Amino acid sequence: MRIADLHCDALSKLDRDPKLDWAAAPAGLDVSAERLARGNVGLQAFAIWVPTGTPKTPESALRQAALFHDKVLSAPGMRLVRSGVDVEAVLSPDASQRGALLTLEGADALRGERWALRLLHRLGLRLLGLTWNEANWACDGIMEPRGAGLTKEGRSLVSECEALGIMIDVSHLSEKGFWDIAELARRPFIASHSNARSICPHPRNLTDDQIRALVAANGLIGITFVPFFLQALRPAGIDDVLRHVEHVCALGGANHIAFGSDFDGIDTYTQGLAGPADYPALADALLARHPERLVHGWLSGHARRFLTDNLK
Repeated sequence: MRIADLHCDALSKLDRDPKLDWAAAPAGLDVSAERLARGNVGLQAFAIWVPTGTPKTPESALRQAALFHDKVLSAPGMRLVRSGVDVEAVLSPDASQRGALLTLEGADALRGERWALRLLHRLGLRLLGLTWNEANWACDGIMEPRGAGLTKEGRSLVSECEALGIMIDVSHLSEKGFWDIAELARRPFIASHSNARSICPHPRNLTDDQIRALVAANGLIGITFVPFFLQALRPAGIDDVLRHVEHVCALGGANHIAFGSDFDGIDTYTQGLAGPADYPALADALLARHPERLVHGWLSGHARRFLTDNLK
């Protein structure tokens, strides 16, 4: 089965260490062209994330977009995903190419400059999360004690993204921000790498009401492999991933599940899931407990449908 993964942070690592060879399988990177091939990952989302200590400027975001084009897309067999046609080309059963989808995790670096948003869109940006965990000019993140929602500028940003065909990502948003998106959005939205808070009570996970709202909006939730989003009391394993999948199913979301690993954004790993090459082990565990039709949907089918429907 082809795999779709909705979130990784390889671009930030490539930005910090320009000597990394993404096309190979270098130490220091979870996601590489070679590892995507071993895991049969047909579509990988690559997030632009500007970390603390790096200037939060359009130039910082554009530098990572340049790395995306110069390193990721230059590897043999890689295809830029900008439209439903591209999605079909990389996730169909007989696909020979692998797709790379450009995303933005945190609008901080845009600094409210719409020219920067439009330029990133021309470079392939198709999914935008308004913030990481903190507050910025657009909204509050989930770890901001104030817990406010979208600002006036943030609401305008959402509207412009929808007009451009950039999907909205609610992972990392404050709860108030999530509900602002649920009210404001005119198109389905996505949580690219979030789990169920009822199973693991981390603030970054979604409440049952949020999951139901996302399903009602015909959105998508990418179950993530971050260990402390899966299990709070002991080392996390693949069975814990299945517990979150099954909880979302119980809430009516069986047809809205995908995966967003967060590889290269973590330094501890769920047992058995240390990189894209381990996706076959997850597939086997899912198939041992669930019908092939559902497993195919979770691994790529639902992402394929969602992206085909929502990428202009």
